[in-house]
Amino acid sequence: MEDYYAARAVEYDEVYRKPERQGELRELEQWLPGRLAGRTVLELACGTGYWTRFIAPVARSVVALDAVDETLRIAKARVPAETVRLMRGDAYHLPFAANSFDAAFAGFWWSHVPLARLAGFLEGLHAVLRPGAKIVFIDNRFVAGSSTAIAARDAGGDSWQDRPLKDGTTHRVLKNFPSREALLAAVAPHCGRSEVREWIYFWALEYTLRT
Repeated sequence: MEDYYAARAVEYDEVYRKPERQGELRELEQWLPGRLAGRTVLELACGTGYWTRFIAPVARSVVALDAVDETLRIAKARVPAETVRLMRGDAYHLPFAANSFDAAFAGFWWSHVPLARLAGFLEGLHAVLRPGAKIVFIDNRFVAGSSTAIAARDAGGDSWQDRPLKDGTTHRVLKNFPSREALLAAVAPHCGRSEVREWIYFWALEYTLRT
């Protein structure tokens, strides 16, 4: 996965240029900041900082983590250094103490987490957050003709796509498309309130960590 995103860094944001998705992207860009305003935010898998730039103006502070140097270099040029700290790190092994943040966000990361690792990932994330923290995930819904076709499914229930890059290489990438029910069930043991919003091309999961 890291090799794929390193190779894809220069064309990373092209997925946000798909014409059919522009209306919903504008809606998400307006909706997201209000969820995280005034909070100390941990952003996972920040990539090129596409979503960081909408959070940074309203958050108290943002630590934006990614595993790939190539995307972090692009992010550095587009986010304000005074409120955003960019870090290289592993979302499965977060290098922070307990109670470090009162909010967390990840855009288009949930779909890349293997089903077998999802519970452990959430436990690790919640461990560095304060009770009552706000958590927001956004990601893709599968839409035939817009989404890359599913190339394979494995015994663990994960689905995979074959993604070509402009350099001529093709990468098989894990990409799951959870249902509303699966999203709510995954976070139910950890939260007091949760909500899923669905558009045609995207979904958003918002919940508050149990106190």
